Amino acid sequence: MAAATLTVYPEAASVHDGRLSIGGCDVLELAREFGTPAYVVAEDDLRARAREFVRAMATHHGGRSRVLFAAKAFPCTAVLRIFAEAGLGVDVASAGELHLALNAGFDPGRIVVHGNAKSLPELRVAVERRLTVAIDNLDEIDRLEGLAGGGPQPVLLRVVPEVQTDTHHAVATGHADQKFGLTLAEAATAVERLRGAGWADLQGIHAHIGSQLFDLAPYREAVTAIAELGRFPVYDLGGGLADAYTAEHRPPPVDEWVAGVVGAAHDLLGAQDAELWIEPGRALVANAGVTLYTVESVKRRDSTWVAVDGGMSDNLRPMLYGAPYMADVADRVGAAGEPCHLAGKHCESGDVIAWGVRLPDPRPGDIVVTPATGAYGHALANNYNGVPRPPVILCSGGEARVAVRRETLEDLVARDV
Repeated sequence: MAAATLTVYPEAASVHDGRLSIGGCDVLELAREFGTPAYVVAEDDLRARAREFVRAMATHHGGRSRVLFAAKAFPCTAVLRIFAEAGLGVDVASAGELHLALNAGFDPGRIVVHGNAKSLPELRVAVERRLTVAIDNLDEIDRLEGLAGGGPQPVLLRVVPEVQTDTHHAVATGHADQKFGLTLAEAATAVERLRGAGWADLQGIHAHIGSQLFDLAPYREAVTAIAELGRFPVYDLGGGLADAYTAEHRPPPVDEWVAGVVGAAHDLLGAQDAELWIEPGRALVANAGVTLYTVESVKRRDSTWVAVDGGMSDNLRPMLYGAPYMADVADRVGAAGEPCHLAGKHCESGDVIAWGVRLPDPRPGDIVVTPATGAYGHALANNYNGVPRPPVILCSGGEARVAVRRETLEDLVARDV
C-alpha cells in the first residue's frame, strides 16, 4: 500500500496483490460473511492509540495526568470496554452514553459528565454516583445545588476561552457566541459561587476549543485566557487533535500535540503540580475503522457516479459539514482509476459519500471501502429511508467478531405501540 494511502487506513491494514485486509481479515471475506454496509475496526489500533496517548501524557506531565475518551466519537460497548481496560477515563454527554460507559466497566471516578443542556434526571444520576460534572451554565449550578445534599459534588467549569480556530463552524467550540460553556465573565461568577458552597468540590477548569484542529497555537491562546481565573488543582484541556481523512491531511503526531498542550499549561498556568486531563475522541478511533459497501450501479455521464448500498444513514459527516473521504475498490487497491463520485442510496441529491475519488473500473458487485470512518460513523448512524443500521465488526490477528449486530427490519418496528 502506498505511503500516502497508509496514513488514512488502520496500522493493522495490509494489501496483497491489490486485496485489502484489516486486522489480518480479508475485506472481501468480511463482506461475504457479514454483509454490507459494515463498520470494520482494527482492534489492535484502538489499544495502540490508547497507549500512545497515555505514554505521551506520562512523558510530558508525569503521573498526575489522565486521558479520557470522548464517548460521542464511537459509543459502542466493545470499544468503550477496550479503552476502560487500557486505563482511560471517559467523558459522556447524555444518560445513554453514561449507561454505555458504566456497562463497559468504567470506574465512576473516571467519568466526566458533559453537555450544554443536562436534564434533571441526568444530573440526579451524576450526583447519586458522585460523577464529576463539567458545569456548562449558571442555571446548572442552581440545579446541582438542589440535588447535592449528601456531600461535596465534584465539578469542573466548562469555560469558553473566546478564541478562534481554523475548523468547520459546526465543530468550533472556543469562540464566545455559541451554545457551549461559560464565558470568562460567567466563569468568574461561577468560581465565586462554588468556592463558597459547601455542597460543591470545585476541582478545576475544562476548556475544549473545537475538533479536527491541525494547529497548536489556539491551545496556547486558550490556556492564556483561562489563566485569568486563577489556580486550580485540575485542568481538563479537552481534545481536538485532527485526524487524517485524506492523503493530504497531515495532523501533528500524538506526542507533538500532547507536548504542545501540556507545555502551554506548564508555561502559562504553572500547572506542573496540577492534574492535567485531555479528552481525545476522533484521534483515538477515526483511522482504526473503515466502512465496507457493495456497488449497486455505475452511471457514466459528464461524471461517473458509483452508487453503493449505504450513504448518509451510515456516514452523515460529508452531508453535515462537507467532510472529505477517500475510497478504494477492496480488491484493486493502488490501481490507477478514473474520477468518480461515490453516491449513497438515499433519496437526497446531497447523499454523496466522497466526491472525485479515483476508482479503477468500478462495476456492480464490487466492494468499496472508505477509510477513516471509526469516528462518528456508528455514532451518527440513522434509519433514513428505513435503512437498518450496519454492524460493527472488530478484527484482530485474523479473527473477526461482531461487536454490534446489524439492525433488522423487525427492529424498525420494535418500538411501535
